[in-house]
Amino acid sequence: MAATTEEERARRNRVSGIDRALQVLDFLQETAAPAGPYAIAKSVGAPLSTIYAVIDDLVAKRMLQRRGDGMLWLGPRLYHYGLAFARSLDFLDVATHEMHDLCRSVEETVQICGRDGDFMVVLAMADGPGHFRVTSRVGTRVPLNWTASGRLLVGHLPPEERHALFAQTARASPTGRAETDADALSAASARALADRLSIQISESDFSVSCIASPIRDPAGACVATISIVLPEHKVLHDRDRYANAVRAAGQRIETLLGWR
Repeated sequence: MAATTEEERARRNRVSGIDRALQVLDFLQETAAPAGPYAIAKSVGAPLSTIYAVIDDLVAKRMLQRRGDGMLWLGPRLYHYGLAFARSLDFLDVATHEMHDLCRSVEETVQICGRDGDFMVVLAMADGPGHFRVTSRVGTRVPLNWTASGRLLVGHLPPEERHALFAQTARASPTGRAETDADALSAASARALADRLSIQISESDFSVSCIASPIRDPAGACVATISIVLPEHKVLHDRDRYANAVRAAGQRIETLLGWR
């Protein structure tokens, strides 16, 4: 019996090959930049020899690509997996259609955003026709407290869970204008979801603002958001126009999906 217990304990303590591969891929996704084997090994807490073996296997399978300078980045096979997954999502098809309609209507950049753990991630994006361009592209991940969408995405959580999440993850933004107090963030998050509207002005980037509305499933959880990204002065000048438009778009998505 003792031997069996020791074997089970050893088996639990071992990290499987697929777990190591996921650790490598997750690290590159989270840092959003190519990295070398030493940095990867240090981050995931694995022996360098182990990471070299995992990397070689992933490169051979085209799940990683090795650049000329030896740095590693996500490989083309992952892109094809992502495309196949996206095609299977009725939600994303409907939301993307509404995103483009809203973009044409307001003539501004529109994004569909979701939650990835402690971050908000841009799932889809339609560029507005003007010269104004935003730095966040599809795949961009930013802390939840920096964005209008981030607050909406956790607004349905129980108050204690919502507060604990912001207390653990909130951080100062590059502009210094993003709220970091967990009490204030938790209250603002619940209020924004109830109002179906969240607005941030120059919190993550100077002179860049965002007006977002939730996309809620039948249980009331905010599974994603639709948002208009535009210059700060336009929000201050014509807030109601953009607010009404983005609210209506979010509600249309819910209706088309049969969630309302």
